[in-house]
Amino acid sequence: MEIVEKRIEETRVAYAQFKGSYNKIPEHMQEVGQWVIDDGLEMTGMVYGSYFNSPDEVSEDELEYEIGFSFKEDLKIQEGKLGYKEIPEHSVLAAVHKGPYTNVGPVIRAIAKYAAENGYDVVGPVTEVYLNDPSQVLPQELLTEVRFPVIKMG
Repeated sequence: MEIVEKRIEETRVAYAQFKGSYNKIPEHMQEVGQWVIDDGLEMTGMVYGSYFNSPDEVSEDELEYEIGFSFKEDLKIQEGKLGYKEIPEHSVLAAVHKGPYTNVGPVIRAIAKYAAENGYDVVGPVTEVYLNDPSQVLPQELLTEVRFPVIKMG
């Protein structure tokens, strides 16, 4: 596995926050995707999940995460199920995992270890960017880019 530092450009996203089992993530992705379509937004390709705590830290019903999609239009204020924000340009440590989403844990731990050993301060939640569609490829062919937002210390 190759871990790289790279810059992520500013991105507009529509998102929803959830609490509970990670088993519901595929269902939540479909929900959020449909809401984005219902709001008439033109998606630009990034589908992500940001994870604010870990099953190693809290019980399954206390897990907190955000599912979102990037889109093209200007941000808009409206009432509804989705939040809208701009994720500012930032640096990440990243690596690509190939295989089922449920097997991404070792990649997350490897990047966290790399950050600690190489003078990086993690400054936000781990984010998984889903690079292909689980409805179109087998689980062993899924590609997930794991990103940790970081600042190089020293």
